[in-house]
Amino acid sequence: MPVTAYKGNNSLRHGSAISENTMNLKFQRLRNSPLGAVIKVTLAILGGEFLIMAAIEGVLAPVFGIKATSEFWEYLDPIMLSFIVTPVLYYAVLRPMTLQQAKLELQKQELEESTHKLRKQKEHQDSVFEVAMDAIVLMNSNGAIIGWSGQAKKLFGWSQEEVLGKQLHEVIVPLRDRENHVRGLKHFLSTGNGPVLNKQIEVAALHRDGWEFPVELSIVPLNISNGYEFSSFIRDISERKRAEEGLRVTASVFKSSQEAILITDADNIIVDVNPAFTQITGYSHNEVVGKNPGILSSGRQSKEFYEKMWKSLQVKKRWRGEIWNKRKNGDIFPEQLSITCISDDHDKIIRHVAVFSDISKAKEHEAQLNHAAHFDALTGIPNRVLLADRMKQAIAQTSREQNMMAICYLDLDGFKPINDVMGHKAGDQVLIEIANRIGNTIRGGDTVARLGGDEFVILLLGQEKGEESVATVERLLLAISQPIDIYGQTCSVSASIGVSIYPLDEEDPDTLLRHADQAMYVAKQSGKNRFYIYDPELDKRARNQSDFLKSIRSALENNQFELYYQPKINLISRKLIGAEALIRWRHPERGLLSPAEFLGVIENTDLDIQLGEWVTATALAQMRHWRSSGLNIEISINISGYHLESSDFVNKLHLQLAEYSDMPWGSLQIEVLETVALKDIAIVREIIASCRKFGVGFALDDFGTGYSSLSYLSSLPVDTLKIDQSFVRGMLKDKGDMAIVQGIVALAHAFERKTVAEGIESEEHYQALLDMGCEVGQGYGIARPMPASELLNWTLMNHEL
Repeated sequence: MPVTAYKGNNSLRHGSAISENTMNLKFQRLRNSPLGAVIKVTLAILGGEFLIMAAIEGVLAPVFGIKATSEFWEYLDPIMLSFIVTPVLYYAVLRPMTLQQAKLELQKQELEESTHKLRKQKEHQDSVFEVAMDAIVLMNSNGAIIGWSGQAKKLFGWSQEEVLGKQLHEVIVPLRDRENHVRGLKHFLSTGNGPVLNKQIEVAALHRDGWEFPVELSIVPLNISNGYEFSSFIRDISERKRAEEGLRVTASVFKSSQEAILITDADNIIVDVNPAFTQITGYSHNEVVGKNPGILSSGRQSKEFYEKMWKSLQVKKRWRGEIWNKRKNGDIFPEQLSITCISDDHDKIIRHVAVFSDISKAKEHEAQLNHAAHFDALTGIPNRVLLADRMKQAIAQTSREQNMMAICYLDLDGFKPINDVMGHKAGDQVLIEIANRIGNTIRGGDTVARLGGDEFVILLLGQEKGEESVATVERLLLAISQPIDIYGQTCSVSASIGVSIYPLDEEDPDTLLRHADQAMYVAKQSGKNRFYIYDPELDKRARNQSDFLKSIRSALENNQFELYYQPKINLISRKLIGAEALIRWRHPERGLLSPAEFLGVIENTDLDIQLGEWVTATALAQMRHWRSSGLNIEISINISGYHLESSDFVNKLHLQLAEYSDMPWGSLQIEVLETVALKDIAIVREIIASCRKFGVGFALDDFGTGYSSLSYLSSLPVDTLKIDQSFVRGMLKDKGDMAIVQGIVALAHAFERKTVAEGIESEEHYQALLDMGCEVGQGYGIARPMPASELLNWTLMNHEL
């Protein structure tokens, strides 16, 4: 095939040798060959075969002078074209583009992974920022807040929106500390350091509501390109401070407590003791730590005692009681001990805390009080209270041993003259001597007690026959009747003794004692200095007495008792100031009975108390009625010694008065016989003092007939002395009675007591008492006792309202 020169583009378009159809045929053949497929793919990728043709005409022809004539295309073999074009296109275009695309894809993937990682880190940091237990506050170099955690909001009360951009000291720093805060920030910015940076310090913080609280603060600076930022970690330490204060107080109490404190571990080994422990026991801290508290054991408590104590600790986690322990020097002492168990969160005991105090003095005082309550102050032998207990025990013992017991009621004969002639001090010495003689006569297992005055009771135990007590009683009579030397003078007394035998007289202690008392009166009436054993006749009289008591009980239930009132007037003004309530029994058959006809029968019985309570209630009701009518006076009532000393007297009286709270203080006065008050003076004094606390006054009735002393009188908290009417009635004729009345009035003035004279029967009595300085009087010469309804009329008639 001839070769035609390639002279440019025009030859390609207009050449005569190769037509356009021939060129198309060549390309068609190339496309259909295997190599053509590769080239076609390559050309398709690079833009198609026309692109190659354009490249040849536009690049090869100008450079190499080749014309794209039909001959050129005819001689250009498709295979050669593929070998030429394909590598050129791959290395020049396709491979760089592929590498660049891969690089871009890798960069994109790395960017996405980095972005995801940063987002996760930020989410984690935000989560930590919000859920951290400490408040976190971020500040820029100017001290302005740029971060505010959720805990900060809870701690200070400010929300993030309210504080962002504000200075820290404007929000949470107390006013007094703000200047130092600003100064410290400036110092750091200028020097790069500060005393509070990277440290934990305790400062006061300010809440939004204005109250301060302690916090622990840590400030960490962060050096950034244009300055510093700060991270503040803030923790509320209020609870810790309170706990520390509590520990300080506890430690102070532990050291300064007057009670000993001993702490052991779960194995009951001592781990600590306080100074009071050393003071009480004598053991130092080092001597007991690491040891068992058993070193204090006195040996007085039984094994069962400690087993019961430990059982209580295991079940109740506490124990309290009295225990005897031993000091280092060997002394045994009583202590009041409290033990408490301390457990952990799993209820396991980890500590025992024992607190105790030395109660030696309290025990001594208790023994003294017990002795005073159960033993006669004068003679030192058992009193009425202890006798009652001894009688119960004696009855139980006698029943158990199936033998007999004699109850001997002894009253001295001729004792009153000794008091009157030689004085009460001599009388006291006689009573002491008699008590000693009785104690020396009876056996060790027997009991002698003093009831009061010159009355004694002896319990003789272990009798096989009732007659066995006769020999002992006769020895008692002989011993008591021996002369007594008192202050160089010789005197003598005798005794009348009544005896009841248990179980021949199978009664309760009170009845046995009363039977012996009745037998004693028979002995005294029979000539004194003798004894009498209770017999059926006495029992018969007792039954009669029981019947009479039933009738009195019935009278009380049927409202047969009344109160009469005897006026008491001021002797100077002659005005009514009070009235004494006197009981009367309007008997359905015997008419109006005076107290002497029935009160003696109920003495020392429950009826005695019931009747006394009725008198109190009736008098209070009458007083209120009179007050509503314009009559405001004091009412005095008589209370027996048995009623006064009954176990619940004070409480019952208080309850009765509580219903009359509108009554003036001191409107009610209780009259007590002088002999009753002085028989058990310690008990009566306490009762009187208790009643005076809620406004009840007291008067000593029949004053001058007893055996009182000035010391007794000064110690009794009574308001009034009532001069016995026997002295008042006889004072105009008997100089002795006159002297007694004058002495009582003077005595009352000296002790700042009021005086009331009973038995004023004439104007002469009235004037004599007025001249002596007696303030108040009553008697038939003024007015007789009258029903309540008549007193108001009597007052109106005497122009007292």
